[in-house]
Amino acid sequence: MSYSMDYPLTVAQSPASERATFVRRTYAHLAGAILAFVGLEVALLQLPIGEQILSALSVSRYSWLLVLGAFMVVSWVATNWAYSSTSPGLQYAGLSLYVVAEAVIFLPLLFIAKRDFPGAIESAGIMTLAVFGGLTLAVLVTGKDYSFLGPVLTVGSFLAMGAILVMVLFGMNLGIFFCFAMVGLASIAIIYQTSNVMHRFGTTQYVAAALALFAAVALLFWYILQIAMSSRE
Repeated sequence: MSYSMDYPLTVAQSPASERATFVRRTYAHLAGAILAFVGLEVALLQLPIGEQILSALSVSRYSWLLVLGAFMVVSWVATNWAYSSTSPGLQYAGLSLYVVAEAVIFLPLLFIAKRDFPGAIESAGIMTLAVFGGLTLAVLVTGKDYSFLGPVLTVGSFLAMGAILVMVLFGMNLGIFFCFAMVGLASIAIIYQTSNVMHRFGTTQYVAAALALFAAVALLFWYILQIAMSSRE
């Protein structure tokens, strides 16, 4: 589902000064969201909650379906709030809620990485920022509209959700190749969302733009971290 709006004057069509302001605000909010995510995870990893959540999820393989379902609902609410055109406060509430939701769903994976794979989190973080930075720079420099990637992203997302559902229901291990495929899908999402915020958003939608980009970065980090963990086995 796309939450972008076709404004009479998009960011790409706006004067250079307004475009530059939008880009600064968007990436400042994105940086703030990433720092908030990191801060939450550092704090949560000092508490026993990570192990408790992991133990609860280990009771039944269907537990993850409930968690993913709850995450999707919360993400939908947060995204709708962030795209509010009437309340800046609601926009920030949406971005904050999404960051908290990502921090909670990441916690079990980060707990395992910290406990069993020293250095994996740091390596994955650096690689994620490098990939994101490179893709972002390429899109912004070319200035092209990559909206044609939307159908590819949609189909890829449905296939990924189907594969994850099969994995949970039948206890299958999708393996490292699935992680690499998902890194590719996340990279497409970054290209698409970066282009989208420039060609479909208005200059006042920087909070929503930051959320869209943060979601793509989080997806990329999730699978790069699993690859980093696998390389240390």
